[in-house]
Amino acid sequence: MARARRLPPLNGLRAFEATGRHLSFTKAAEELSVTQTAVSHQIKGLEAQLGLKLFHRSPGKVELTREGRLLLPGLTEAFDRMTQAVEDVRPASGNRPLIVSVTPAFGAKWLAGRLGRFWCQHPEVELVIQHTMDLVDLTRDEVDVAVRFGDGDWPGLVSEKLVAKDMVPICSPALLEGDHPLRTPADLKHYTLLHEDNREDWVEWLRIAGVTDIDPRRGPVVDDLSTLARLAMDGAGVAIAPLNMMEEELKSGRLVQPFDVSLPQEAGYHLVYLPGMEKDPKVAAFRDFLFAEVE
Repeated sequence: MARARRLPPLNGLRAFEATGRHLSFTKAAEELSVTQTAVSHQIKGLEAQLGLKLFHRSPGKVELTREGRLLLPGLTEAFDRMTQAVEDVRPASGNRPLIVSVTPAFGAKWLAGRLGRFWCQHPEVELVIQHTMDLVDLTRDEVDVAVRFGDGDWPGLVSEKLVAKDMVPICSPALLEGDHPLRTPADLKHYTLLHEDNREDWVEWLRIAGVTDIDPRRGPVVDDLSTLARLAMDGAGVAIAPLNMMEEELKSGRLVQPFDVSLPQEAGYHLVYLPGMEKDPKVAAFRDFLFAEVE
C-alpha cells in the first residue's frame, strides 16, 4: 500500500519557494500577485507547522537558514515539473473553459446576480467561477483572470479597477423608527456598530461625519459580508459596508442607507490578468461584460 503524502498547505510552500528564490518578500508578493503581508503570514504558518525557521530576517535583508537551503531546490523543481505537466495536458485555448478566480464576497454580493446575463450573451463560453481567498499565481495556476481587492499595484500583471469600495452605514429600515430613530449620525450612540474587516472604517466614517462622542471601536468584527448584511437586516446593529456590494439589499428595501455620508477608499476590486490575455476572445468577452455591468 502506497504511503500517504503528508504535506503542509500548498500556499505556504509556494510562498516560501518564491521568497527563497528571490530572497525578497516584496518580489515574492509581486510574483504571486498578493500582498507582502500575505506572503509573510503563509511562511510563518509553514514554519510553525514544520517546527523550524526557514529564513533569517533582518531589516532590509532576508537569508535562508540551513533548513531553508535544503528545502528550496526540491520545491523549485517540483513546481517547475507541475507547471510543465499541466502545460502538457492543457487543451488548445479554443477548447478550454474560461476560469475566473474571485473572492467569495465579490462573487456572492456583486457577480452572482449578473452571471445570467453573461450566459445569455455568450452561450459559447464555458465559464468556471472559483471562489477562494487563497493565493492565486496567474503564471502557474489554472486561472485565466482574477478579481481581487487591493490598490491595483500588481507588477507584471494588467490590473483594471472594476468597483470602488466606498463604505457607508447600512441598517434595517426598522431602525429609522422606534424609541431611538436614526435621524443624524449622533443617533448611532443608541446602536451596536458592526464592523466588516476591522474597526478603522467606523473610526474614519465618524470622523468625516463630525461625531466625536461615540466610541467607534465598540461592537463586533464580522469578516463575512453576507453575515454582516444579515445581522444588519435583523436589526442587530448598524453595519459599515461597501456600497456597491449591497445593491440588491438596498434596492429591495431590506436594508437602508440612513445617512448620505460615505467613506471613499483608494482600494477596490480589480480585474487582473497576464499581459496579452485580453486578446483571448473568451477573456475579452468576459472583460467587456464586466465593464458594461459597471457602467
